[in-house]
Amino acid sequence: MSEFPSSRFERSARIARTGLRVGTNYALHHLKNRFNGNGASDKHRSELHTSNARYLYDEFSKLRGTALKLAQTLSLDHGLLPEEFVDVMSQAQYRVPPISRALVRQIIKDELGSYPEDIFAEFRSEASAAASIGQVHEAVLRDGRTVMVKIQYPNVRVSIGSDLSMAKLVFRGMVKSDKTDAYFGEVYDKMMEETDYLHEGEQIAQFRERYGDSRFWIPEYLPEYSSSSVLTMTRLTGEHIGEFLARDPRPEERNRYGQLLWDFFHAQINDTRTLHADAHPGNYMLSGDGRLGVLDFGCIKVCPAGFFRDYVSLLPLHLGSDPGVLRELYTRLGLLDAHSRDPEYEESFFKLCKTFGDLVISPYRTHAFDFGDESFRHAYRELVREAASQPEPRGTHHFIYVTRAHIGLYRMLMQLGAIIDPREGKKQVFGWWEQQR
Repeated sequence: MSEFPSSRFERSARIARTGLRVGTNYALHHLKNRFNGNGASDKHRSELHTSNARYLYDEFSKLRGTALKLAQTLSLDHGLLPEEFVDVMSQAQYRVPPISRALVRQIIKDELGSYPEDIFAEFRSEASAAASIGQVHEAVLRDGRTVMVKIQYPNVRVSIGSDLSMAKLVFRGMVKSDKTDAYFGEVYDKMMEETDYLHEGEQIAQFRERYGDSRFWIPEYLPEYSSSSVLTMTRLTGEHIGEFLARDPRPEERNRYGQLLWDFFHAQINDTRTLHADAHPGNYMLSGDGRLGVLDFGCIKVCPAGFFRDYVSLLPLHLGSDPGVLRELYTRLGLLDAHSRDPEYEESFFKLCKTFGDLVISPYRTHAFDFGDESFRHAYRELVREAASQPEPRGTHHFIYVTRAHIGLYRMLMQLGAIIDPREGKKQVFGWWEQQR
């Protein structure tokens, strides 16, 4: 078992030490290339990225909290870090060492007023999952209902500001952008929300009311067993995507859950402008009765009206294929700089955006799209790699969590190798978009 290092000095020192080592690795790499007079091979560069990503994860997983969440967010969601970081961080979603049983027991006592054995009929002391800011335990209420109790690591919330300040220094060595402050400001705001379990409970209740039906299984929030640091909800049963794929399911099963993932994403395109933005395999449960269970509602992105309208407009305007209109849209979204001193680069970046956008909307051009198609996967991987290799990240800070939802969806569909019918999703997008015009 592992304790949470909550001292600001201890956390800052570890983050600084991690940043120094990662920065030194890159500096030596670049110095060696200059001395030798040639560039690094793709293999060598990839090995360096992977080595640094593993070290970064190992160190930040000991800190848990903001540091690990930030590493996962920036690598998984926005193309800010090399693709190798995606591979390491995506495998690490639920491999964080849990805190001790005694500390769990004390947190529940402090937050809910009594020890777990006095509140629940049964409480499993072994964590069923441990993630970046909290861990989950199974329990049984005295009325017989089985629930999941999420317990936040101590002092996570109070460490957000100092963690982000130190982590910004680490990532500035790898990410060159005048938008860094805006990106970190967005992460700070979202982390403050994610560490407020009462806020997450309200999100669970709202999503259950909006989307809970025969297709989507949303847990029930139980406020009487919850606080700002302890969250209790009814348990969902089934298989995570990794477990599901491990038993080599039939193609029709893959297609069914792929369709549900697709439909859930598109159902959220409405006037609430609210997206479940933590789209990774560990946050979805494939139930035995054919429903898609949705877990973890801490990371919910409520978009500004203008940004949401412009983002949704990407589909119909790409299908319309008017370069001038697309250029204006990309500029509004912060992808292009109308006042750039390097118009040649802007033009090449415009072409990259358009190529990537055309690939992303390709499912909408058909009645059945195969996310297992190797040519699509290869093209997608290459474009993500090219986007991540650009001199600086582009796009308004609102992209961080919206693309987390969208890119996360595509990654899961490719993982499933699902064939989906995109027509209802397309209808939802166009129906909402037409109402805004």
